[in-house]
Amino acid sequence: MSIDESESGGSELVLASDLDKKAVQDWMKEVKPDAVSKRVLSAALKASKGRKPTQEESDGGRQWLCENFFDIRTFGAVLSLKSAPNCGQVRGPIQLTFSRSIDPIVASEHSITRMAVATEAESLKQGGDNRTMGRKHTVPYGLYRAHGFVSAFLAKQTGFSEDDLALFWQALGQMFEHDRSAARGEMTTRGLYVFKHDSELGNAPAHALFERVQVKRKNEVSVPRGFNDYDVVVDEADMPPGVSLLRKV
Repeated sequence: MSIDESESGGSELVLASDLDKKAVQDWMKEVKPDAVSKRVLSAALKASKGRKPTQEESDGGRQWLCENFFDIRTFGAVLSLKSAPNCGQVRGPIQLTFSRSIDPIVASEHSITRMAVATEAESLKQGGDNRTMGRKHTVPYGLYRAHGFVSAFLAKQTGFSEDDLALFWQALGQMFEHDRSAARGEMTTRGLYVFKHDSELGNAPAHALFERVQVKRKNEVSVPRGFNDYDVVVDEADMPPGVSLLRKV
């Protein structure tokens, strides 16, 4: 922000294109300028409009974000929020479908008791008691299946590397090991089947490869209560040329 001489010989207040309005407002609160100056500054801030970034700036912003944030270069992001510089959109190379259970699940409801009070007022309200009732829902057992896709072309655009992919496989295999809770204490990844293509365009349709992995409940089991109640059959015979199966878990 500066005061420059205009072409007509007068003075004009110039707001820089990278001016942080919040910083100026905080400065005004701290310095407390006189009423006239405050009115002029407030009107200038209100009337100022943000400059749209150039294409070069947007491309540079996307590249910096992809280089510094694993989630953005992996899954993509929308970077056109009003509260941040407009860097457009990043399409991530990895996409995952919603998981669906192999068989219908039934949620169980449990009553829980907290043997403590948070405030003195809560204790007085209970007449000296310290119990608070609540509910928690769990699923006795459910086996879920999801499909995922990795685009080599989008990986080139975001800088997603082979090391990033190896880290992603590790995360999928261990994502529940360090995220335990009473409601999902024994969740775990039971299988991770990766079909690797020699060609960037792919050597076989995704749906045809997914169909090679079949999960069925055993005939003698009416209500599944564990992974051993299912049979997982993977058809590895006559794989399409250029396609190999990798078992990560």
